[in-house]
Amino acid sequence: MSHSYISAFYHCVFSTKERQKIITPELQKSLWPYLGGIAREHNLKALAIGGVGDHVHLLLSIPSTATIAKCMQLIKGGSSKWIHEEYSEHSGFAWQKGYGAFSIGVSQIDATKNYIANQAEHHRTRTFQEEFLMFLEKHNLEYDPNYIWG
Repeated sequence: MSHSYISAFYHCVFSTKERQKIITPELQKSLWPYLGGIAREHNLKALAIGGVGDHVHLLLSIPSTATIAKCMQLIKGGSSKWIHEEYSEHSGFAWQKGYGAFSIGVSQIDATKNYIANQAEHHRTRTFQEEFLMFLEKHNLEYDPNYIWG
């Protein structure tokens, strides 16, 4: 075979520092498209972007040449820099150090898009921490509850 074909989809989740609810609806209107632009700039495909005041969800398709760690560094670093430059009222803005990246199959794309689109509804009854722990457990990832939140 003369070409490589890769199907790599990740449901990525990361929070603001200390889970501060500082991503206002007004900021979301600009931030979600900006995150998509960062993805495009680095040959990633952002299939869905959403979230609420204290965290973001992205459904990314990444090429074989990229690592998820590098993708998260580019997206979080680029968006943080942009927020500082464009929104003086958010001068203290920062993302948490870590992130979650959960692989999904092609058959889960539509359900994941729907989940991301309905974040406000989900978070009427569940906190970010509860949601994140649910993802860790669903994906059988071990974690130390004493250190998970930094």
